[in-house]
Amino acid sequence: MAYEENFQQNSEPKYDCLLFDIDDTLYPQSSGLATLVKNNIQEYMTQKLGVEEDKVQELYLSLYKIYGTTMAGLKAVGYDFDNDDFHSFVHGRLPYETLKPVPILRNIILSLPIRKVVFTNADKAHGAKIIARLGLEDCFERVISFETLNPNTNTESPVDAGTREIFDISSYIANPDPSIQLPETPVVCKPSEGAFEQVFKMANINPHKTLFFDDSIRNIQTGKRVGLYTVWVGTSHKVEGVDIALEHIHNIREALPELWEAVDDKAEETRSRQKHAIETIA
Repeated sequence: MAYEENFQQNSEPKYDCLLFDIDDTLYPQSSGLATLVKNNIQEYMTQKLGVEEDKVQELYLSLYKIYGTTMAGLKAVGYDFDNDDFHSFVHGRLPYETLKPVPILRNIILSLPIRKVVFTNADKAHGAKIIARLGLEDCFERVISFETLNPNTNTESPVDAGTREIFDISSYIANPDPSIQLPETPVVCKPSEGAFEQVFKMANINPHKTLFFDDSIRNIQTGKRVGLYTVWVGTSHKVEGVDIALEHIHNIREALPELWEAVDDKAEETRSRQKHAIETIA
């Protein structure tokens, strides 16, 4: 019994889950999709929401910086629109065909016998298309998307529809007034700590035993605050909140050899248990 307890203590894995972002994480930023998404969002703002063209870029950036995503910011300051319509306009026109299957990444992910979960701010359809194009359909236990955290399709702006007035975020940034409280967004998404906590509950994730891969430094730093072991993808430079900086997702094996060592240790443990059982019987 003492022998088995000692083995159990020594073989307890450091990680039992890998938590992945999708965009610019499972595929490189050089794909150009992020730029197309940005352009589509700004086009949606001008065509569908009536934002003036000479103000759209500043508003886009301001909302993104404050609320984590421009969509969350638009909802917060009072714009009313259908979530599905937004996602269809922003993602529905992307050239997904430019993404190709990545057998190397697929083999890396499947070679690890621990849980793999996806956590993306994007809508379900977009996430599914990206994963399919990369050839990773059967690599993940679960995909947590926009709809997972925001189950009501048409999330209402916190501003009453009958008296809706758009909060002038640009003027507020130019002349901050501590007496004015910024409006909250009804959208649940990264980098909100609350979004991470919901994901942990939904997927039964222990953040202290989970590796989190994301290309956004804000998401990474929030992940660190809530207990995740963080891997910043797309750069080799470490900053506060980053445990590992990974130039490319394909470099997982070189950056985290302990993941495979744990697999080897488990195999060795099994062999040792079998040998011990045989010696005991003999």
